[in-house]
Amino acid sequence: MKISDQIVLVTGGSRGVGAAAVRAFAAEGARVIINWRNSGDRAEALAAEIGERAVAIQADVADRASVEAMISRAEHRFGAPVTTVVNNALDYSFNGDARSLLADIAWAEMESQFSTVVRGALNVIQAAAPGMMRTGFGRVINVGTNLFQNPVVPYHDYTAAKAALLSLTRTASVDLGPSGITVNMVSGGLLRTTDASAATPDAVFDLIAGMTPLRSVTTPEEFADALLFFASPWSRAVTGQNLVVDGGLVRD
Repeated sequence: MKISDQIVLVTGGSRGVGAAAVRAFAAEGARVIINWRNSGDRAEALAAEIGERAVAIQADVADRASVEAMISRAEHRFGAPVTTVVNNALDYSFNGDARSLLADIAWAEMESQFSTVVRGALNVIQAAAPGMMRTGFGRVINVGTNLFQNPVVPYHDYTAAKAALLSLTRTASVDLGPSGITVNMVSGGLLRTTDASAATPDAVFDLIAGMTPLRSVTTPEEFADALLFFASPWSRAVTGQNLVVDGGLVRD
């Protein structure tokens, strides 16, 4: 299915990577659902920017009933099931100086990340999959991180949750593949700049850029290009994979 024929849900779609993804899919002609939890004004402004092919819908991805209501509302709005989901919702701030150290990190911090990242993705996949099966087509694209391959800053809670999401990506691809649904992950490094990375000192951005073959830090717009690939017909034989998009910093 061409991207222009797809109905795409982007969780956490009002800002950062999510907003870049929304704009990228909309530019290709897709109809887009901008999911938000707390950033309603930004979501509505983005929907207005795109026009009639976009709708902003509030839902907490960690709450199954809220997610099911969002999927139902999206299908009613566009008259067809959601075909593509980008699991991007995140509640985190990347500040190495303020991070919790291994010696004192509380399980509640770990649990909080698992709730949004893993439970949220599971809720969205489970709610959207029946419509994809009816359509005979589906694309699930999970947003990961290169930190579990290269923990240059040990964010224990965030990194563990994203590593678990990669496992879910691969196991879900096996169950959903026979229904014509692919499940892949796109993993970024530090992005310049999102709300989550706004607390990162400039010196860290410069350090990371100097370590990449491209001598640059990836932007949200560059990251969104890779999301388009996994939604496009050119990735139709690819599933259960993790593509690292970080300027070449991680190469295995």
